[in-house]
Amino acid sequence: MRLITWNINSLRLRLPLLKQIVEQENPDIVCLQETKVPDTLFPAQALAEIGLPHQVYKGMKGYNGVAILSRHELQSVDGTPDWCTRSDCRHVAASIATPAGPILLHDFYVPAGGDIPDPEENEKFAHKLAFVDEATNWFTSTPPARSILVGDLNIAPLEHDVWSHKQLLKIVSHTPPEIERLKAWMATGFQDVMRTITPEPEKLYTWWSYRNRDWKKSNRGRRLDHVWMTPDLMPGLRNVRVLQDVRDWASPSDHVPVVLDFDPA
Repeated sequence: MRLITWNINSLRLRLPLLKQIVEQENPDIVCLQETKVPDTLFPAQALAEIGLPHQVYKGMKGYNGVAILSRHELQSVDGTPDWCTRSDCRHVAASIATPAGPILLHDFYVPAGGDIPDPEENEKFAHKLAFVDEATNWFTSTPPARSILVGDLNIAPLEHDVWSHKQLLKIVSHTPPEIERLKAWMATGFQDVMRTITPEPEKLYTWWSYRNRDWKKSNRGRRLDHVWMTPDLMPGLRNVRVLQDVRDWASPSDHVPVVLDFDPA
């Protein structure tokens, strides 16, 4: 099976880019973050027409939003938490049937956290830390099995997940409190698939700021997008690729898609 995860930064705006990616990569499943569309305006028919008729999504006007789209039938998973009691559409889960049994898919969009890495001074940063703590507690009490977790987790945890470890240690997305929490969340039962395929010290990025006029030349990237799997699925791991060239397409997202190939058996 092939799964793509992508912070699309407005689904309706970048639907043509998504169509191009689907035609190029032929995925079975697409997980999107930051769709920025309320459920009443979700482009379900347009997505069905590009080959993704099965859809589980949560969205709101102008902000956040997550969606799991599939060529194969999905079963929506209910009963997941209302993270930080905000109902702000940052997580959706679905089950997909395979010959070896169902696989549970989690699609997350973690809060970015603002600019000041101090929860006392910055409520957005406090929200981010609380969100990751809640997720860690929930997966600790609900241990994952035959599960894949993907999304924009807005944290680059490793030294070579950022263009300069030293310069970014006090920059939101790479601070020690965030890194410690993300590692604790992963330790509830997941493995870092991207770093299994591409170990450190090789640099690995999925996001380049719009502020960089020539993103490719400066290459000041961060790995904010992640693919995790539970150990019971890891024998089926085949490959992970970052579609870096998509950052050069017309009107791109500041994130690029990540492609996971795996055997679900």
